[in-house]
Amino acid sequence: MTDPRAMVQTMITLASASLGLVAALAWNEAIKATLAKLGLGEDLAGLYTYAILATLIAIIVLALLGRLSAKLGGQAAFEREAEG
Repeated sequence: MTDPRAMVQTMITLASASLGLVAALAWNEAIKATLAKLGLGEDLAGLYTYAILATLIAIIVLALLGRLSAKLGGQAAFEREAEG
């Protein structure tokens, strides 16, 4: 029999991943539109600027999440129990 907690955890994980993808795509479009307004649209300088901005945003978000995880003791809110 399937553990209901494991099923809920899986649903939360899938929802988080898909919502994260939607947010990433929204940021992608926002950054592209901003660069286009600044005249750095599709040229090489614009592509490098976009890549650097995306990398910096990823580093900042991951650093903040790492700090939050450390404050919480490094444990996930939901832990999958070993199936036995």
